[in-house]
Amino acid sequence: MSSIVQTSIPTRSFQQVREDLLARREIALVDVREEAPHAEAHPLFAANLPFSHLELLAYARIPRRDTAIVVLDDGEGLAQQSAARFIALGYSNVSILEGGVSGWNAAGGELFQDVNVPSKSFGELVESKRHTPSLSAEEVKALLDAKEDVVVLDARRFDEYQNMNIPTSVSVPGAELVLRVRELAPDPNTRVIVNCAGRTRSIIGTQSLVNAGIPNQVHALRNGTIGWTLAGQKLEHGNSRQFPVDVTAQTRAQAAGDARAVADRAGVKRLDQAGLQIFRADTKRTTYQFDVRTPQEYEAGHVPGFLSAPGGQLVQETESHATVRGARIVLADDDGVRANMTASWLAQMAWEVYVLDGVTAQQLSEQGPVKRELPAAPQSEKISPQTLATWLERKDGTVVVDFATSANYVKQHIPGAWFALRSQLPQALASLPSAERYVVTCGSSLLAAYVIGDLAALTDKPVFLLDGGDNGWKAAGLPIETGESALASPRIDRYRRPYEGTDNPASAMQAYLDWEFGLVEQLGRDGTHGFYVI
Repeated sequence: MSSIVQTSIPTRSFQQVREDLLARREIALVDVREEAPHAEAHPLFAANLPFSHLELLAYARIPRRDTAIVVLDDGEGLAQQSAARFIALGYSNVSILEGGVSGWNAAGGELFQDVNVPSKSFGELVESKRHTPSLSAEEVKALLDAKEDVVVLDARRFDEYQNMNIPTSVSVPGAELVLRVRELAPDPNTRVIVNCAGRTRSIIGTQSLVNAGIPNQVHALRNGTIGWTLAGQKLEHGNSRQFPVDVTAQTRAQAAGDARAVADRAGVKRLDQAGLQIFRADTKRTTYQFDVRTPQEYEAGHVPGFLSAPGGQLVQETESHATVRGARIVLADDDGVRANMTASWLAQMAWEVYVLDGVTAQQLSEQGPVKRELPAAPQSEKISPQTLATWLERKDGTVVVDFATSANYVKQHIPGAWFALRSQLPQALASLPSAERYVVTCGSSLLAAYVIGDLAALTDKPVFLLDGGDNGWKAAGLPIETGESALASPRIDRYRRPYEGTDNPASAMQAYLDWEFGLVEQLGRDGTHGFYVI
């Protein structure tokens, strides 16, 4: 894959893409830049699929090879490279957006900041239409200080909750709320507060409980942990309070009926096993198949062919899972609650969404983590960690280049290894020390196996792949280094969210909230979304 022929790739105009979006035709509008520049400005439905990780993500996120793919960047040259790579991977309908991001803007297209913008703007639309009940950080703290009958449910992922949480709160990721709230607040007089880090998941979580008709008084924590911090209140860290694993049969039945009623109101479609097989055999449409239960339940047993996408995060990060706008989505669970609630939101976000009904324990026959189809990696010469250790000891010009994410590189890397981004490889190579040979690695060497050809094409020195990557090096008992010790590329592979951590300046957090408040107006100017609110 290192010697891709640069054929003439057609372009597609802003107007053509806009027409496809309005007509709900299948289209994958793909921003192939790293996440940080993507977050600076992009069209509403431009999904971030970085060139750096293209082989690892493409087949899962764009499963049908003749999907209309429109690739964009902002003049960095990555669109041309990525389009050629898509073609090499077997995609047959690939074009490049005329003028990229700047061209979109010049043609009158609206540009959005941040990440997961379709979901965040939809959340703001829900709040504006339904006036989702909320309480300020000061009001919630007063209730907690007064020992009122209140439960606080954190709708984010468990790892986000562990990083920081509202005092007394329990981790209940968004798709689990309707299923489990009656176990956590069995007394209808108990007030339920739902929070996230900013606004979206607390709005969607709160409105889910309202839509499902639970008898308790429900409020979103206005502006989440950001609002809590801006109010000068302290967060907790490192907690592991989670929802109870089991719910009673009565609770499950009640939640299933409530969720089905919400899904019906939202226009969610139904599917049985025979219908699923028809969809799978249809080569003219893209059908995503997602299991929306917890990752632990998924690994214990799932319907073959379904990918794990916990429902709360699927609503929050839809384009990161379903990159083809206009595709259809099939959701599965084993209780009729989480799939129906998740589907109710996706339907309102103008997706053609189905719930697979009647899933039995026998049909949850595939176990273990997600199995993704990956393209064949180019041939490479592998070396063992012991061989690399010997080479480094000799100090004979061996340069180790690590293509892990920058966050993982900072956590652990081989002493002396240089961090590099594949998208910045020519620039990174120019800043590396003189080498007699290169050794490429990443966490497992999975990504490095695809990058090795790119590096080999840029140098006349031999290039080797570290067998087992950084993990194999560590497992061999060899020393590990931490920190930003040798950066050959800038850390632009991940956008630092203003709601992450607790060391963000108050001005950045407030600016983020102000941006969220303005999303409904931006949606109106863009005009391609098709969202509605029940």
